Amino acid sequence: MAAASSQLPPLPDEEAGGIYRDADRLSHALLAAFTAGISPISLLQAWQDWLLHLSTSPGKQAEVSAKAFEKLARLSDFLLRCGLGMGSATPTITPLPQDRRFQHQAWQVFPFNALQQAFLLSQQWWHNATSGLPGVTRRHERLVEFYSRQILDTVSPSNFPTLNPEVIDKTFRKTGVNFVSGANNLVDDLFRLIDGRPPAGAENFRPGIEVAATPGEVILRNELIELIRYAPMTETVKQEPILIVPAWIMKYYILDLSPRNSLVRYLVQNGYTVFCISWRNPGGDQADLSLDDYRRLGVLAAMDAVEKAMGSGRIHGVGYCLGGTLLSIAASAMARDGDHRFASLSLFAAQVDFEEPGELGLFIDESQITLLEDVMWAEGTLDQRRMAGAFQMLRSQDLIWSHIVHEYLLGERAPMTDLMAWNADSTRMPYRMQSQYLRQLYLNNDLVEGRFCVEGRPVHLEDVRAPVFAVGTETDHVAPWRSVFKLTYLLDTDIDFVLTTGGHNAGIVSEPGHSGRSYRRLSCRHADIRPSADEWAKTATVTYGSWWPAWVEWLACHTSREVAADRSGASGGLRAICAAPGMYVIER
Repeated sequence: MAAASSQLPPLPDEEAGGIYRDADRLSHALLAAFTAGISPISLLQAWQDWLLHLSTSPGKQAEVSAKAFEKLARLSDFLLRCGLGMGSATPTITPLPQDRRFQHQAWQVFPFNALQQAFLLSQQWWHNATSGLPGVTRRHERLVEFYSRQILDTVSPSNFPTLNPEVIDKTFRKTGVNFVSGANNLVDDLFRLIDGRPPAGAENFRPGIEVAATPGEVILRNELIELIRYAPMTETVKQEPILIVPAWIMKYYILDLSPRNSLVRYLVQNGYTVFCISWRNPGGDQADLSLDDYRRLGVLAAMDAVEKAMGSGRIHGVGYCLGGTLLSIAASAMARDGDHRFASLSLFAAQVDFEEPGELGLFIDESQITLLEDVMWAEGTLDQRRMAGAFQMLRSQDLIWSHIVHEYLLGERAPMTDLMAWNADSTRMPYRMQSQYLRQLYLNNDLVEGRFCVEGRPVHLEDVRAPVFAVGTETDHVAPWRSVFKLTYLLDTDIDFVLTTGGHNAGIVSEPGHSGRSYRRLSCRHADIRPSADEWAKTATVTYGSWWPAWVEWLACHTSREVAADRSGASGGLRAICAAPGMYVIER
């Protein structure tokens, strides 16, 4: 591995060494500790761009001023109607559909309705002020609008105990006991944070017992992965096995949660032989692992083991999130080199085109990547908690402020779920791999622009000929569905695209029987003209229920025949190393 990594081109910060650069790295690493891994310089550049252009735009200034008077007039009208209506009136503005802060009925009663309306009108005015300013770059405009929204969220009346009617009501009913409970919750959370322990209730979801409990065995272990083979649950199985490549930013068992919502178990119950990669949580001594090491020691090593175990060269590849991106790279390189072992590819919430990465892309620029590289230089890896600030801000209303109100002001502990416990089971990422991923894919978009090289030669997605099933989720902040939809243009093969309700994780963990789930589906043969994302979404037929059965039906169409299930546990000479879920998933 070391020899392979040493042949890679040096990272940008390796080209210039010396004590001066080291001093910069240490300074940046220290800065990141106080900014949750977010570059303040990137943010200041965006505000500077906006302020300078606003200062030289009298028309925009006049428009913003007019908007302010308009909002004030609407608020005055609302207050007047409240006075005439004994404290209640039809709102002049309503919260956005995803804004659940003001759902309590008491927010419709004076004076709380006035506070709510004033806040929502101010929020709308800031959106008017920060958008549509000529000369400001699109990225800077989005950054300013995004951060102004974050600042406003901090001063929402729902966050203050004396302004939130729900908190006031509970305080009177519980005679203040809710604050005692909230203080206990706060102290417990702080001690857990200091000790590096998971949040309260996560201990009830232990890998191998409550979650990641589908029976199986580890048949391969190297310095980067364990490969799990799951025990068959049917008398016969499909001849072509399934190899799952999960993301390495979190533990693999998002696809094997509780028995009721385990995608792995669902596949096994439907007669598939399933293999899944469990990525190792790297330490500082593995800082030099590259993106190509993940391809070789991960995808290719697993495929060789699956082929040896099954005695078959045809495999259904499944990739989730980053695992789907890596699987696409591996499949492109294999197709280029005449390796046609993939019977099909399934890509879940996986991007290959990073031109429009969504709000997460707001945190990816040269300044931000340099800051993260310097953190990784100091520590050897990037702890997922370093990026927690960015991920939480993407959904600050739900992940930060709603949490504070319910846990600390109302004193109510939200019940822990398997998905929440998994989300707290974070991992680290090696220095070299993470830098290559952010620079080559996110920042430079090398993969779709033909510059991404494997073994010294560029790879092209259009070389893939295996049929593809791609899934996007409607409210995905990590891999926006319109970005995922671009697979339909980039792949020169048969492709089925499914758009399902839910977010990046919950939309994929969408078992049959899950309430409120639906999906839309587009089927394209390789020669078909592909519609635009929005054009298709407006006219696509909605199917209610989980997308899992439709996917299994699609897999069956690309499967040759059924064979007797192998229960020996030693196929192809690969004997069990240990029982699933293995060792790597429980390493910290």
